[in-house]
Amino acid sequence: MTDVQESGSRARTRQAILDAAIEVLARNPAAPLGDVAAAANVGRTTLHRYFAERADLIAALRAEAVDRVRRASARARVADGTGAAAIRRLCQEYFDLGDILSLIFNGQLLLTDADWQRAAESDADFVDMIERGHRDGTVDPELPALWIQSLIWSQLYAGWSYIGDQRVSRHEALRLILRSIEGAVSAR
Repeated sequence: MTDVQESGSRARTRQAILDAAIEVLARNPAAPLGDVAAAANVGRTTLHRYFAERADLIAALRAEAVDRVRRASARARVADGTGAAAIRRLCQEYFDLGDILSLIFNGQLLLTDADWQRAAESDADFVDMIERGHRDGTVDPELPALWIQSLIWSQLYAGWSYIGDQRVSRHEALRLILRSIEGAVSAR
């Protein structure tokens, strides 16, 4: 039982460090690891036991980002409902990944094509969602899936930037993102 508790405690500490690193580095990409340790309520030596170097922490953050995007994609249920409704759910789920997306968009976490494939589960699911929207009349059939995917990522980036620059609420930024994307992709 002690080994299970210890591994559970180690897992919680590791996750606390990752969560703190996401928050700290999203706000200041050059932040020292001491700031990450302080935000995680652990000492620097504890942080270094889990991640010997900054590169090790970044690699773990990359894996964490892939996992979080993958889970958000699954929660969005892109195979359900109309294409437009699925796009909306996907945007809402991805929006909740704000700090992770900030790290990705700002180049802190350079995801490879393989990382993106694992994160988004399958580009085929995204394409199917868009094609379903073309067929059900909720998504403009002149807009290809890759264009819509780029539009979603750019609007998410714009929304998170807007929060920081204009000091608007998360709710208001999400409302603007959804309105922009829905207006852009709708089959008028």
